[in-house]
Amino acid sequence: MEADWHIEEGEVLVLFGPSGAGKTTTLRGIAGLVRPEEGRVELGGRVVYDSAGHISVPVHRRQVGYLTQQYHLFPHLNVAGNIAYGLPDRRQPDARGTVERLAKMLRLEGLEDRYTWQLSGGQQQRVALARALATTPQLLLLDEPFASLDNELRRELRRELRAMLVDSPIPVMLVTHDREEALALGDSVQVIDGGRIVDQGEPLQVLGQPGRGRVARLAGVENLLTMTVESRNPQDGTMICIGGGVKLEVPLDAAPSDQSDGPRQRENITVGIRSSDIILASEEPRGTSARNRLPGTVTTVDPRPPGYEVTLDCGIPLKTQVTGAAMSEMGIRPGQNIWAVFKASSCFLVQEEMTSPSA
Repeated sequence: MEADWHIEEGEVLVLFGPSGAGKTTTLRGIAGLVRPEEGRVELGGRVVYDSAGHISVPVHRRQVGYLTQQYHLFPHLNVAGNIAYGLPDRRQPDARGTVERLAKMLRLEGLEDRYTWQLSGGQQQRVALARALATTPQLLLLDEPFASLDNELRRELRRELRAMLVDSPIPVMLVTHDREEALALGDSVQVIDGGRIVDQGEPLQVLGQPGRGRVARLAGVENLLTMTVESRNPQDGTMICIGGGVKLEVPLDAAPSDQSDGPRQRENITVGIRSSDIILASEEPRGTSARNRLPGTVTTVDPRPPGYEVTLDCGIPLKTQVTGAAMSEMGIRPGQNIWAVFKASSCFLVQEEMTSPSA
C-alpha cells in the first residue's frame, strides 16, 4: 500500500475505490490498528508513527475517532453511556456536558436513556458518530459509515455530517465506493486501486468527467466508446469522431501544433458519456442546441433505482438513464425506436493507460 495525504481542519478527504483496493488498510494504519512496513503518520503536528524513528504511539493515545459501518455500539449501555464511553470519568459534570452537547448537535435529545436496540439505524449511526467525537479527536476516520442505510437516510445523514463539521471543524478521512457520497461530502478525493493512488483532486473534476480509463471505470462511467478522430474544429473547440457507423461531436483534444495544417493520421480515442447526460426522445428533435442526435433501438430496460437503465443499439451500445415517470409516459420497451440526444460538452475524452513492459 502506497499513500500520501494531508487534511486541514474541517476538510473531508475521500478515499474512493473498489473493495480490496487498500482504503480500510489506510484507515487502520492511521488509527494504529495495523503497523505499516514503512512510513510516517503525523496528527496535528504530533508524530504517532515513524518507521525510521521507531515511533509507534498506541491506539488509545492517538486521539483518533474511528467509525465503521457496523458501529460497534454496546448493547448493555444506553445512548448516554455509549457516547460517554471513551471519556476519562463519565460521571463528572464535564462528561455530562459533552454528552448533552453532542446529543443536541446530532439530534439525539430525548433518547439518552434508550438502549441501542431501541433505536433506528439512523439513530444508531448518530450515536456511534457522537461517541467518536466525544473524546475531541484530532482526526475522524469514517469507513463506509452509511453503507447499511437506505438512500433517503443516507442523504439526510450526509447533510448532518456536513453541518457537524461547521460546528466542530476537525479533519475527516472518509472511505467509500459510492460516487454520490464522494461528491456530496468530499473536499478532495484520492482514487485508490491495487494499493496505489491512481488519481486525486477535487471530487467533481476527478469523478465527474474522469480523464483516465481506469478511474472512469471505477467511477461508474456507463459509456466508454472507442472512436476515431475524423476532423477537428478549433474555432468551435470541438471535433468529429466516428465509430460503429456513428458520428459524434465532442470537445477538442490537445492536438499537436505541427498537425494544425494538412492531412492528419486518424487517431483512436475513448469518449466517455454518463448515462444521466443522455436525453431520450420519441421523435427526432429539431431546434435544439444538442449537437448529438442518434437514432436507436431499445435493447434492454433494467431497474436502476431511483429509475431505469435503458440500453440502446445506435450502431454502438449506449446506456441511458430515465425516471419511472418518463418511462411510463414514453412507453419505453425493448424493440422501440427512439432517439438519444446529448450535448458535445457532455462527452469527455478518456486516456487509456498503457502498461509498460518493465512494470
